[in-house]
Amino acid sequence: VLADIPGLIEGAHAGAGLGHEFLKHIERTRLIVHMVEPSPADLSDPLDNFRCIREELEKYNPELAGRPEILCVSKSELPDADDCAARLREATGREVLLISGATGSGIGELNRIILQQLAEVAST
Repeated sequence: VLADIPGLIEGAHAGAGLGHEFLKHIERTRLIVHMVEPSPADLSDPLDNFRCIREELEKYNPELAGRPEILCVSKSELPDADDCAARLREATGREVLLISGATGSGIGELNRIILQQLAEVAST
């Protein structure tokens, strides 16, 4: 199952916006690919946005927070992308991939990691 969950907002776990409708789809997944936008149009902080989504997942279903997750900073061609990735690495202690749909940069590596992690999840 592949689910694209755009627009997950604060309070989604309690039904705000389309919260439950979006979150129920995540429950069917075995792997989360978390895309972080480095320069949101609303000028919000990407790290705060990441934390908010993680908190919503935890509040909705604590088991979701323990699912395997790949962290990506999208739009790697933007000037803020490298800084955003560095901040995410520092905050999480995890690998962060830089990818770009516009240029294709990092997409092959992301596909490889997704296939590898899905194989690992399937074998457990």
